[in-house]
Amino acid sequence: MIGWLFEAYPWIKSLHIVSMVAWMAGLLYLPRLYVYHSMAPVGSDKSETFKVMERRLQCGIMTPAMFATWLFGLLLAGIPGVVDWQRGWIWAKLALVIGLTIFHISLIRWRRVFSVDQNRHPTRFFRIINELPTLALIAIVVLVVVKPF
Repeated sequence: MIGWLFEAYPWIKSLHIVSMVAWMAGLLYLPRLYVYHSMAPVGSDKSETFKVMERRLQCGIMTPAMFATWLFGLLLAGIPGVVDWQRGWIWAKLALVIGLTIFHISLIRWRRVFSVDQNRHPTRFFRIINELPTLALIAIVVLVVVKPF
């Protein structure tokens, strides 16, 4: 049954990386859009344009890419010998991916608040949270490549 996974390994790994890159692009860009949106006057053309951009990014790219990242990651994890579950790095990576998923869900909630002109967060808040995915990305790459523990 899992024989096909061994044969598909390079394809699954490639699709996992492509999905992750698309997801990360959205996680890095959407909070930046929120920075600019928070500075736009409510009801302005700028604000309405940001609403469209945010929705398209979240619904058209980010969320499908997140699901694909999880799907291909779980498929990789299901291939015997690919992951040593006794090592700590994989658990730290999974914790960070779960954290990014929670961050993604938070971005969805904030987009919905922006869509009805109810944002109460200052621009500084979005500038700070904009840095979180970068820190998670750095940590995940180091964990996967170096496998420090």
